[in-house]
Amino acid sequence: MKVTQEKLPASQIGLEIEVPAETSKAAYEQVIKDFSRSAKLPGFRKGKIPRHVLIQQLGSENLKAAALEKVIKQSVDEAIAQEKLETLGSPQLKSEFDSLVSQFKPGEGLTFKAAVDVPPEIKLAEYKGLSVKAEEIKPDPEAVSNVLKDEQQKRATLIPVEDRPCQLGDVAVVDFVGRRLPGEGTEPEEIPGASATDFQLEMESDRFIPGFIDGIVGMEQGESKTIAVKFPDEYPQEDIAGQPAEFEITLKEIKEKELPELDDEFAEEISEFETLEALKTSLTERFAKEAENKTKTNKHQALVTALLEQVEVELPETLIEETVTQQLTQMAMQLANQGIDVNQLLTADRLPQLRQNSRPEAIKALKESLAIAEIAKEQSLQADESEIQARIEEVLKTVEDPQEINRDRLNEAVTEDLNREKVMEWLEANGTVELVPEGTLKEPEPSPETSPDPESETQESATDSPS
Repeated sequence: MKVTQEKLPASQIGLEIEVPAETSKAAYEQVIKDFSRSAKLPGFRKGKIPRHVLIQQLGSENLKAAALEKVIKQSVDEAIAQEKLETLGSPQLKSEFDSLVSQFKPGEGLTFKAAVDVPPEIKLAEYKGLSVKAEEIKPDPEAVSNVLKDEQQKRATLIPVEDRPCQLGDVAVVDFVGRRLPGEGTEPEEIPGASATDFQLEMESDRFIPGFIDGIVGMEQGESKTIAVKFPDEYPQEDIAGQPAEFEITLKEIKEKELPELDDEFAEEISEFETLEALKTSLTERFAKEAENKTKTNKHQALVTALLEQVEVELPETLIEETVTQQLTQMAMQLANQGIDVNQLLTADRLPQLRQNSRPEAIKALKESLAIAEIAKEQSLQADESEIQARIEEVLKTVEDPQEINRDRLNEAVTEDLNREKVMEWLEANGTVELVPEGTLKEPEPSPETSPDPESETQESATDSPS
């Protein structure tokens, strides 16, 4: 079989395949044989239908089309093996199928064109000596104090108050009814869902609808009043967003918070530490590490952005589509874990647009991955087996059931992450990263040009827990 290769855009190889006469005849005869074994016609026993009757009943064109499909698949597979091509995804027929059917004659040669995606060739310009700026993140000096204050608030004792008006910082127990104000000359109408009885409300100015808390400040226990408010423009209930309203409020109870003492006993209650000083030290170290990791992420993102300017690569559609699918699958899993009904979000109508919107991110991610893999190869920065196994053990300690983890995929992901870390360290060591104060650089538009640093992702922790 004669095969002629042609390099095509988007990392494709075009194949012009000349099918020998004997191949076309063999395929056609095999199709007739297969149909004769399975076809059922009145008046004929199965497998005993005369050839001319079978052709008449099934149609010559239909038989030729079936034979042609067989010829194309078989010939493309043989061509790929013959040319020793490493392919991605499924081959694509470039010739018009209907035209091939009309030309197809069993026992005569046939020529058609196909294309296959192949692994892309990446070209890197000078990537040594990259010069970038990155924001340095420093720990919030109030972070430790804020965590301890939050823990105090969670464990506060509520003490009833009767001898003073309600003030910020209290907890108020109220009944309220909300009404929409349609306009002059019309009566206010109650808003569905905007009423409550014995509602316990934290008296903090940023809670509830703007103006609601301020309206309660200064009220006495047992007092009732009506306050005017305006729902925020971004309020989730669209029919009242941005609309004026009034709330009839009755203040039933006032409670003030009695906070526990910040002492060693408090530290033991909220953490594994025996002293308040040890807890503060741990929190300080944690926030310092988080800031360090964020700075590291900023440096790596800046380096990757600069690196991508040195990348030249044509990406095959197969890789792009696979990456889009992976991204949407990951998004669906995250949403499902948050309790969101993915089936309502990822509908058949919305999915094509979601896939289209995901393409730029997929393309950027692929370019980054390919560039890093190429540098790792050129600079011999691959992780060794001991490093890989050590990281795998770390990951397995964080999952509930290690038996459910696909070890091959985990090994692949860990290897890729470790190689990436080594490349980023090499780029930093062989380039220049100028650290600038946080907020100095213009905040970039949401862009898939860079991806989060895997190490910083695994080390993120919420600031509302001290342990």
